[in-house]
Amino acid sequence: MLERSLRFAFRRSYCTKLAQRITTHYTVVPRETDPRWQNVAMERVSDETDVVIVGGGPAGMSAAIKLKQLATERNKDLRVCLVEKASEIGGHILSGACIETDALDKLIPDWKDKGAPIKTAVKTDKFAFLTEKGRIPIPIFKGLPMYNHGNYIVRLGNVVRWLGQQAEELGVELYPGYAASEVLFHEDGSVKGIATNDVGINKDGSPKESFERGMELHAKCTIFAEGCHGHLAKQLYKQFNLRVNCEPQTYAIGLKEVWEIDPAKHKPGTVEHTVGWPLDRKTYGGSFLYHLDEGSPLVVVGFVIGLDYENPYLNTFREFQRFKLHPSVKPVFEGGTRVAYGARALNEGGFQSIPKLTFPGGCMIGCSPGFMNVPKIKGTHNAMKSAMIAAEAVFDTVTSDTPSESQTMSPEPVEYERKLKESDVWKELKSVRNIRPSFHSPLGIYGTMLYTGMFYYLGRGKEPWTLSHHGADYGKLKPASECKPIEYPKPDGVITFDLLSSVALTGTNHEDQPPHLTLMDDSVPVDRNLKVFDGPEQRFCPAGVYEYVPTEDGEGQRLQINAQNCIHCKTCDIKDPSQNINWVTPEGGGGPAYNGM
Repeated sequence: MLERSLRFAFRRSYCTKLAQRITTHYTVVPRETDPRWQNVAMERVSDETDVVIVGGGPAGMSAAIKLKQLATERNKDLRVCLVEKASEIGGHILSGACIETDALDKLIPDWKDKGAPIKTAVKTDKFAFLTEKGRIPIPIFKGLPMYNHGNYIVRLGNVVRWLGQQAEELGVELYPGYAASEVLFHEDGSVKGIATNDVGINKDGSPKESFERGMELHAKCTIFAEGCHGHLAKQLYKQFNLRVNCEPQTYAIGLKEVWEIDPAKHKPGTVEHTVGWPLDRKTYGGSFLYHLDEGSPLVVVGFVIGLDYENPYLNTFREFQRFKLHPSVKPVFEGGTRVAYGARALNEGGFQSIPKLTFPGGCMIGCSPGFMNVPKIKGTHNAMKSAMIAAEAVFDTVTSDTPSESQTMSPEPVEYERKLKESDVWKELKSVRNIRPSFHSPLGIYGTMLYTGMFYYLGRGKEPWTLSHHGADYGKLKPASECKPIEYPKPDGVITFDLLSSVALTGTNHEDQPPHLTLMDDSVPVDRNLKVFDGPEQRFCPAGVYEYVPTEDGEGQRLQINAQNCIHCKTCDIKDPSQNINWVTPEGGGGPAYNGM
């Protein structure tokens, strides 16, 4: 009886301590030391397959389709499984998107006949520099990155959903709603596969009665296509030291809305981009505005801000809202209705930031390692091309009839990286490698524009030197004491909106579960981020996840994490100046429910 009472008292004391914590996730609070997890069955069911693909975006789908095409062509049996954390294929996809179709032309040549949701060809191409009240048109010549004739305006989530249908018809096993939360390794260190997330865990980190362990998927080769700043990719970079010979990846955040506008203002096939206002010359970014041709007068509008900005008072969401008030932009939305909102981080490091792509048992494709052409604001075509090249190398690796020369249990698809360096992807990224770094000159955005015109356009990117990004984005923030607060206009509810009503449009949902925005040290937000940088988390997050609120005694402030708002953009993990935030995979099926973003 005494032993039982002591055990109960210990558990109560333990739970009281946890209640005072911000982070209750098992990746930070080990279950082995948590009495609430004693006697809980932790065995996982496993399954064997040939290839596992993590992530159902354009790259993941392209790899899956190409693998099954090769299997059919060469009369081989090949089991391909793809896991996707969104509740349905395409549900977490967000992009501009004005795309080049050359990759799709090679993957599925008859995509038009098969009903791909790619209908809006670019007819009009505009580019301008904005001042606070004015607009300076900039000519676009063929050969410049911003030239878009021949491209298509799409809702990328719809395209990915269609790719999923093509993959299923070929025999790919798709598992939406299953988040890959852990990389599995053989004893020799090679990748064995992945495990999906556990389900049935309370917000305080304790098991529910419905607790169920995730499933293990073992494969001969695992392809990681998580998209920008993948949770598992971060682990692989460290495990295999994949970034030793490249610069740190750099990023931007892209915020986007979909509007139904006055039909009289609708110009299907029109593409507009701007740089300049409301950003200053030391902040990289710009806007896009695309008119779709899908039966209703829809436009998509977005704003991209480089995450190497310096001023901690900059609010990414409010910069986007302010942009829509420009005299040359606002009339487009007057009389219209906003129907969707979302945000996502994107890679901007380009050529200098490409890591080693293969390792024993797997490889990385698409926007996970980062193949975006920044001046074009396009990455889908390169993501798909990298996936197709990787699929060929992986297929040869896992179906070879000759004994592997690999010294590990899972072989490394080494041909992928060699073939990629001989491809159009490598050539394209190398040609534009200095455009984004040129922003770091004293001229800022003006320097980038001059470089693009003088060196890239006239010299076709053949200069012998390679400029540096000069470090990771999180190190660029200046202390708040060195910066000026930014005054933003209040939302009018017509053209500009508040953050919470915007997040409501994302359909975001996370069931009762431990917050997946974890902190390595709960004391850092107040002791450093708030004290030195005035709490930039509450301004760089585009979903209102981070909030500083008064402590219970009213003597100070504490960080509150509203994880239920998270739209999986990954910005916090990237821009946190203390690198204390670690975004981990939530339960599968949660997060935003985008409908063709």
